Amino acid sequence: MSLERVDVITREVIRGGLEYIAEEMGIILRNTAYSTNIKERMDHSCAIFDDKGRMIAQAEHIPVHLGAMPLTVKTIMSEFEEEFKPGDSYILNDPYLGGTHLPDITIVTPVFFDDKLVGFTVSRAHHSDVGGMLPGSMPGNATEIFQEGLRIPPVRIVRNRTVIKDVLRVIMANSRTPRIRKGDIMAQLAANWTGERRLKELISQWGINTYKLAVEDILDYSERRALAVIKRFPKREATAEDYMDDDGINSTFIRISVKVSITDSSMTFDFTGTAKQVKGAINCPLAVTLSSSYYVFRAITDPTIPANEGLYRPLNVIVPKGTILNAEPPAAVVGGNVETSQRIVDVLLKAFSSIIPEKVPAASQGTMNNLIIGGINFDGHQFTFYETIGGGYGARPTKDGVDGIHSHMTNTMNTPIEEIEARYPLMVVEYSLRKDSGGMGKYRGGLGIVRKFKALVPVVVSLLGERHKLPPWGLQGGEAGKIGVYYKITRTGEKIILPSKGSVNLDTNELIVLETPGGGGYGNPNKRNKKYLDKDILDEKISKRIFD
Repeated sequence: MSLERVDVITREVIRGGLEYIAEEMGIILRNTAYSTNIKERMDHSCAIFDDKGRMIAQAEHIPVHLGAMPLTVKTIMSEFEEEFKPGDSYILNDPYLGGTHLPDITIVTPVFFDDKLVGFTVSRAHHSDVGGMLPGSMPGNATEIFQEGLRIPPVRIVRNRTVIKDVLRVIMANSRTPRIRKGDIMAQLAANWTGERRLKELISQWGINTYKLAVEDILDYSERRALAVIKRFPKREATAEDYMDDDGINSTFIRISVKVSITDSSMTFDFTGTAKQVKGAINCPLAVTLSSSYYVFRAITDPTIPANEGLYRPLNVIVPKGTILNAEPPAAVVGGNVETSQRIVDVLLKAFSSIIPEKVPAASQGTMNNLIIGGINFDGHQFTFYETIGGGYGARPTKDGVDGIHSHMTNTMNTPIEEIEARYPLMVVEYSLRKDSGGMGKYRGGLGIVRKFKALVPVVVSLLGERHKLPPWGLQGGEAGKIGVYYKITRTGEKIILPSKGSVNLDTNELIVLETPGGGGYGNPNKRNKKYLDKDILDEKISKRIFD
């Protein structure tokens, strides 16, 4: 820890300034992006780093993006540190070098003040197509990373404020939607450049020495608050296991194991005993496992602690190489970021449910229900539509779960029906809460969602989901939530159940339906309070109006 500090008010003003810079970057990114995925779903994240590559501020964006960013910045620093110059920016999406999965492209911009490196502005955004074997670059049946899309190592994308066109051309040539890719990359650059300008203004206002002292104190402050919370935790160990349904290739359950250990000054998450990496696409790069671990650590300590490198100093994460949580190339990893990350959260919360049962909810839906639809639009151009679909949040120790919401490692919005039908040859036939999908208990699990699309042209649909075999678990006698189900409805009305990972063709006027899992219940259902039973009756009446 630093011995010299600025006063508390100065530290907090600078901290607030840094955090709003990251938020403003996000506003610029989504307002200037071309794709629906970024403009409407807000599938992007922004953060500020110091000159040592430490995250010092982040916007409240996507947990799975933000926790992985430090490894990306460290990769860029190790590759280019001697070459950094004002006006340069770098790009990367390689999951084995600090990325998450190939659609998530990260741009890192070094920031200079008085010709000295003072930090980095960083944006990460999910691009709805970067090549690969299927539209949308998220094939649930991939068996190696080369099938998932264009793999971008750390390279310079901007030199002296000028975009390097050769690099941009390579990215565009590998996408089914090149114009949108270019627009989204330029939006990320605009966000980074805005952050760069604001950071230099902040430093100019306070002076470089005060700024650097404040950064050290900001990190130390988060560490002190985390340690203060840890000291109040029971000093014990707990183990837990949970399972992935399958890997999209083989049908066997895949184990994730963890042992949580707590001392006065640290927590350790040890994932020894987790299954070896698998053939399918649910393997995680280390960055994703760290992201999930950071998320749970923040959630079970104190979510009001400023999220930065200092917060995570007391956390040790042990992940053996060659497992599904620290896979080695060329393993397929596209589902690790969106699906396995959710199960990491589940297994950690299950372990903490025996340490701090008064704080831990039942399992939420445990999946992002990734839906990707691609084909040829009416104008003759290729299109790719991507969204994740919410479900039930797990019941809490004192409250029902939340209905129809994104949970844990995702923090995106839904795509408005109006936007879908205006931009794509798709019709949304139904968007409703899924009747009786939450697990019963003293407190009921949140309801899942029904999302039904009709194809207006022939399309290929990619699906990447979970909790279709093993339901979201309840706690303290609460019942499990209902498992998810995906299916196709043909023109003749035949209903064809689909696997949770894979692809299917839809002809014109055929439908794809996703019924997402509900959250687990909490507590004995026989002890449900009367006011909640009345609410259940009202929910039943509402459901009947929706479904009948």
